[in-house]
Amino acid sequence: MQRAPNPIIRATTTARILVAGQAPGNLADKLSKPFADPSGDRLRTWMGVSDEEFYDESRIAIAPMGFCFPGYDAKGGDLPPMKVCAPTWRPGLMERLPQVDLVLAIGGYAQSWHLGAARKRTLTETVMHWRTYLENHGVLPTPHPSWRNNGWLKKNSWFEGEVLPVLRDMVRARL
Repeated sequence: MQRAPNPIIRATTTARILVAGQAPGNLADKLSKPFADPSGDRLRTWMGVSDEEFYDESRIAIAPMGFCFPGYDAKGGDLPPMKVCAPTWRPGLMERLPQVDLVLAIGGYAQSWHLGAARKRTLTETVMHWRTYLENHGVLPTPHPSWRNNGWLKKNSWFEGEVLPVLRDMVRARL
């Protein structure tokens, strides 16, 4: 059963941080609230922010690559964002966020859009080069905070030790 479009985005012209994910999940769609799930809990921990800070759209914009829940694939996983969404809506959105100077690019879709040809072949390689992207593009690439990535996080423990302290400092400086 296809759902009615329910764009889930939070942004104002004063936000300095942009959380750019893939697309809202099922729970976000049902609640009309992004990252209203355990992934969001982990993301807020990574960023070192409270719920109130995270959902203050005057400070943190939350805009996925696909604005609506894309549905499920045959195996029960989320479908990728609709291909038409980002090219149609993202340029205009970015023009309306002039204060953003830190983009948290969560996952491959956001990294592809925000880093373009500078993105590496794999998510791991891209995240490993986070310092370069941060310095040259104002983009900090991360994996998705989903439980599905627990294995990646365990295998790449440097992410928690090297990247997250910098992320927290950068977020705190902008709040």
